[in-house]
Amino acid sequence: MTNRERRERELPYISDAEVFEEQKRTRRLNQALNQVDWSDFEAIKKIAKELLGKSEDVFIYPPFYCDYGTNIQVGKNFFANYNCTILDVAKVVIGDNCQLAPNVSIYTAGHPLHPDTRNTAYEYGIAVTIGDNVWVGGNTVICPGVHIGSNTVIGAGSVVTKDIPDWVVAAGNPCRVIRKITEDDRRLYFRDLEFDEEGWEDVQRILSDSKGK
Repeated sequence: MTNRERRERELPYISDAEVFEEQKRTRRLNQALNQVDWSDFEAIKKIAKELLGKSEDVFIYPPFYCDYGTNIQVGKNFFANYNCTILDVAKVVIGDNCQLAPNVSIYTAGHPLHPDTRNTAYEYGIAVTIGDNVWVGGNTVICPGVHIGSNTVIGAGSVVTKDIPDWVVAAGNPCRVIRKITEDDRRLYFRDLEFDEEGWEDVQRILSDSKGK
């Protein structure tokens, strides 16, 4: 097998000339995205759509960094805030309505633990998956092979090394489940603070309109 084929099968591989050649397209698009007029939202959307393997109504605040882009698949209404890094040596699949706060890093790439093996230049990529309606807090690192369930919130500064289930708040280093998200959380916007009546009426209207589409 070629090293590219090995990489795509999540086997150890070496970044040889063929692999680096494949990355040239991505680097050009990364550079275009990061140097575009940051107030030109339509241009940002156009470049992001070309960069990613699959997307629908995606928006990324530059700067943004990735290895291939083609291995990143995001659902509807994806948003990544400033300084997001996705090392997509393997697949990164993200569901609908997901939000990444500033400085979020998603790593599928890794290296062998033992220095002798690591020094051979072999590396690997193991896929990361994130469900629907997930909010990942700022400065979070998501490590290779992790699955994050739907409707979950990852607290700022977390290092996610293991799978996280649906409908929970999880945080820490290493990231752990703190509690379930329940119906009691529906009207809250920060800790124990509730939406005011005007704001809550607007929330209800937005939800009603979205269900009617």
